[in-house]
Parts: sequence; structure tokens; C-alpha cells
Amino acid sequence: MVQSPSQTREWNSSEYHRLSRPQVSWGKKVIARLSLRGDESILDAGCGTGRLTADLLQALPNGRVVALDLSQNMLRSAREYLQPQFGPRAQVLAADLQDLPFENAFDGIVSTAAFHWVLDHDRLFRGLYRALRPRGWLQAQCGGGPNIARLLERMATIAGSPKYAPFLASFPSPWFFQDAEGAVETLQCAGFVDIQTGLEPAPTVMDDRQHYMEFVRTVIVRAHLDRLPDPDLQAQFVSQLADQAAVDDPPFLLDYWRLNLSARKP
Repeated sequence: MVQSPSQTREWNSSEYHRLSRPQVSWGKKVIARLSLRGDESILDAGCGTGRLTADLLQALPNGRVVALDLSQNMLRSAREYLQPQFGPRAQVLAADLQDLPFENAFDGIVSTAAFHWVLDHDRLFRGLYRALRPRGWLQAQCGGGPNIARLLERMATIAGSPKYAPFLASFPSPWFFQDAEGAVETLQCAGFVDIQTGLEPAPTVMDDRQHYMEFVRTVIVRAHLDRLPDPDLQAQFVSQLADQAAVDDPPFLLDYWRLNLSARKP
């Protein structure tokens, strides 16, 4: 949701809204960790279609949330989802997480399923630090460590085959899956204190082949599919991944791992 290059910027937001049940369930756990007065000003860094932003706003009867994303499709969906219920308390803005336009603006920052789309975490956390007021806090979760390792291995094998290699063999990863120790160091370098990080497994089983293909196409491999020249080749790529996932035990399992991040600005 927050990658800079134009070819990976946009999402099918209506499909993401329909399919993002795993991301929403993980995000709800992050929000449950918050201890809120109810009048804070919070940044939702990588808001997607706003499903979790709504949960934040419901916990802030006298506060406001700036919901930020880079995808115009996501922001359009977020406005449609949030503003009828929350009005001006939900401010929806376009910005890159690597170039945040804020300084001493927020009591807290929440982010779920976004930071792994940002390749420069040093720059990311420096910007988040600047955006916080003194004693402001960060609560976040993203993909980390061995996240979707089995799927990535299969993708690399398929991408190196003659049919796909001209388009994908040299395509760099659009993700950065940080480990817990590296995240501590990066947060410390940005100036944060009271840092806690940790990896947790979040294995997720799709309902069936169709659900797996829809989810993988929309949520995981969209940047790779953008490199392929025609819809038939895109469909074949996703179908080959589904063929291999179908014989796993259990079938259609995605080996997700989540990196939890908690820190504070002095």
C-alpha cells in the first residue's frame, strides 16, 4: 500500500477490501494493545481501505485520525468508507511513508500490514519519529522474518523459468521483511526508546483454490503481475502457484509471519 514506484502504487481496492480478512484480524490485535484517552490525534500509516481506521475512530470519540496511503484507489475507498460515519474526524491523505510531510503532529502512530512495502526502514522510522510529538508512541505490525518464505521460493522458481524469466528474473523484491533484532537497531537509530519487537507466526489457510488465487493475485503478487505483458500469462503465473499450494498439508496455506513493533519518542 505504500510503495513508491508508479507501477506498484495502485491496488484493486474493492477486491482488497473484500479479501483482506487476515490483515484486518491482525490489525485488530494491534489496536487492542492501545491504551487511549479518547482525544488523541493519530496517524494511520498505510490505511488501505479504512477498515481498521474505523476501529481507531470508534475508540477516539473526541479524537481524530489522519489516514494515509499512497494508492489513490485505496484512498478513494477509504473516503467512501469513513467519511459518512466520521466526517472531518477522518482526514484521508496521499503521502509516501518514506517522505512523510509531518513534524510534531501526532500523539500516536498505528500501522498494520504496510511497513514491509517500504524498502528503506531507516528513512521510514526517521520520518515517523519526526511526525510524533514528544512522548508520542508507535504501535505497528508488518510482515517480517520468514514471512511467506515457501511462497517466495516457489515464485522465484517460476520466475526463473523460460516463460517468465524475460520479465521477472531480474525483478527485485518489492518487500523488506525485517527481523526483530534489526528492527530494534533501526528504531534506536531513529531516536525511539522503550522499544519492543517480536515475530509471531500467523499461518493463514484460504478457503479453496479460487479464494487462494484471488487473494494471492490481489494482495501478494500484484507487482509481479504488472511486469507480465498479457492477462493470460498473469493468470498462468497465479495458477502455477495454486497448483503447488493445492498439495500442501493443509492445502492453500500461506506461511505468514508478523513483526510486532512498539516504541516511544522521548
